[in-house]
Amino acid sequence: MMIRSALAAFCTTLMLSANVSANAINTTDDEIEELKARIEKLESGNEEVDADRGDFVEFGGAARFQYSYENYNSENKNRGGDADFDLFRLDVDGSIDDVIFSAQYRWYQYMNVVHHAWVGYNFDENQQGKIGVTQVPFGILTWASNSYFFSSNFYLGLEDDYDLGLNYTYRGDKNRLDLAFFKNDELGGLDGYVSDRTDSYSYNIVGVRLSGEGIYDAPSVGYSAGETNTVNVRYVHDIALNEVEIELGVSLQAGQLAIENGTDGKNRAAALHGVANYDRWNLKLQLTEYKYDVDGMDAERMVVAAYGFYDTIAAEATSYMANLAYSLPVNIGPISNLTFYNDYSLVTNKSANLEDTFMNVTGVAITSGGLFTYVDFVVAENQPFVGGSMAGDGGVNKRVNINFGYYF
Repeated sequence: MMIRSALAAFCTTLMLSANVSANAINTTDDEIEELKARIEKLESGNEEVDADRGDFVEFGGAARFQYSYENYNSENKNRGGDADFDLFRLDVDGSIDDVIFSAQYRWYQYMNVVHHAWVGYNFDENQQGKIGVTQVPFGILTWASNSYFFSSNFYLGLEDDYDLGLNYTYRGDKNRLDLAFFKNDELGGLDGYVSDRTDSYSYNIVGVRLSGEGIYDAPSVGYSAGETNTVNVRYVHDIALNEVEIELGVSLQAGQLAIENGTDGKNRAAALHGVANYDRWNLKLQLTEYKYDVDGMDAERMVVAAYGFYDTIAAEATSYMANLAYSLPVNIGPISNLTFYNDYSLVTNKSANLEDTFMNVTGVAITSGGLFTYVDFVVAENQPFVGGSMAGDGGVNKRVNINFGYYF
């Protein structure tokens, strides 16, 4: 969590005071919630722009670096792990003549990508519309996870996904409704004018995986695919039980697949989620099911692309997620906050009799002024970036990962 040092120190002082008043306690809680919202903006770069500020343009960004020690990579182990440049990004947010906008571009070592880019309008204090590359409203937002690795859903295109289309949001006191229509993925779908469809921040379906192909092969000629005409509906209701704040939500997704050889297909997904906040504790739970169908063929595996390579996922599966976090304001030199967490994901009931995927991430996020650091210990099986693939090609692997970045 990205918490400003001065405010976090102030919060800590209030909490440790034996004679703090009830009003001071409320003030502390309010400031922590405000800081959490600020943290989320800094880390995602996906700001809800405030048009009430009048005309303005703001620039920001981040530079991130990473160290990893991987027990499944003998060369990495022999070197004592590896340190690498992760990314550099630039953000722009603003409002001109009541039109709001937000965009983020990222430079990795191996690709350059648009994270998001949209323009919008606040119809009133409760309603907002956007057009462009926006986050798909599905499941827990902004993220369904706490760690640098997200959940296994991310690698299925079902967490922090971005597509090109229209997005409408209504926010009431206790309710939120998201309606969206996405014409294509953020790269333009099947006929997008991009040189490499693996240059993507979020995972997209890019083909049908045929029998005999390798897990990481590009889709065969004639079997490239693209998401199109996707509709999302997401509804959330907030309730309060004594001191516990609970968010309950349901998400539905349905769309088409355009396939290079003229074949059509469709996709559908659904999720139920709950988020509970008590004092400094946060619990996230989500159940997700998805399925891809291709007309005229028994397609049991699909090709996805992101982060410079192709991968394979089951055409149908169920996922479960349970994440617990505790946020602790501290005053340790420049460190102002520690967020401890354990994120668990399970992907099961896969088509083609593919092996289950699980990932457990135990870690801490460290805030120190503009510096934000994830320290993660990952234990996983058949999990991308932890020595495996969603197609099920490996045993249980372990990875120690430290990702640190400066946000400006």
